Amino acid sequence: MIEIRNLVKTYGKVTALDDVSFDVGKGEILGFLGPNGAGKSTAMNIITGYLAPTSGSVIVDGIDVADKPLEVRKMIGYLPEQPPLYGDMTVNEYLNFICDLKSVSQKKRKNMLDDITYIVKIGDVRKRLVRNLSKGYRQRVGFAQALVGDPPILILDEPTVGLDPKQVIEFRRIINGLGRNHTIILSTHILQEVSAVCSDVVIINNGKVAGAGSISDFTSSQNGEKRFVVTFDAKREEAEALLKAVPQVKSFSFSRIEHNAVVFRVIADSKAEANKAVFFAAAEKKIPILEMKAIEKSLEEEFVSIISKDATGGEV
Repeated sequence: MIEIRNLVKTYGKVTALDDVSFDVGKGEILGFLGPNGAGKSTAMNIITGYLAPTSGSVIVDGIDVADKPLEVRKMIGYLPEQPPLYGDMTVNEYLNFICDLKSVSQKKRKNMLDDITYIVKIGDVRKRLVRNLSKGYRQRVGFAQALVGDPPILILDEPTVGLDPKQVIEFRRIINGLGRNHTIILSTHILQEVSAVCSDVVIINNGKVAGAGSISDFTSSQNGEKRFVVTFDAKREEAEALLKAVPQVKSFSFSRIEHNAVVFRVIADSKAEANKAVFFAAAEKKIPILEMKAIEKSLEEEFVSIISKDATGGEV
């Protein structure tokens, strides 16, 4: 749906984006992460056609943004970090103004705005001036304008800023619902939101892609390793002999005895299907496995690890 290739953006001697490439598939919810000043907003502004790249290309649904920016903009709903609001308008006036800008017909307008205001829960403030709304409500009105016209692509930059915990939970529900029919790029500093709603992640730092992959790719492996805990209904010596015989297992350590079962921590190469190999080896030896589960890092831990490595040239 979105193909970003070798994107470069410079401002004089400052390089904001340096050879950035990644894809966003149709129907995917992508978490776009990075520290302040990493280049996230610059990349999103280029994707939406607001900024032109120094070099590289952005292809949206087969259309080059540089060739047909207006056509691409019709497919994108964009919520920037500072929502484009007009304080002297009521919410109704503002959303109708956005409908005018997006050429939404009068015939479709009423039902569309009713649906949008229901989705983002702003129906009770539609007659109020935007400037009199709380920060959380203003954020939701900004979210509403991104949904006007039912664009297939949504780009959301820090959409939960100003929302209280209850509203943040509601936001997760909204994003998960929209993800059924939309391609979404979500940029946020709240990594719990990314873990809750995103399927894939791109991490950018110092204008470069520092990491990319699925959420499970980031949380299930550590330093190129896959780690899991396995509980055998066996004697310790039997379990150790079994694990030693599995070539996909790099190392293992005894953890504890639990209800007469033995628990081991296992380390394998991230590309090896060691858990399957252990399962089949145990089945062959007729040793019951009572439990097997991955040891996962949080996305926050992996994010900090990647950024730290990137800053120090590979060493934390």
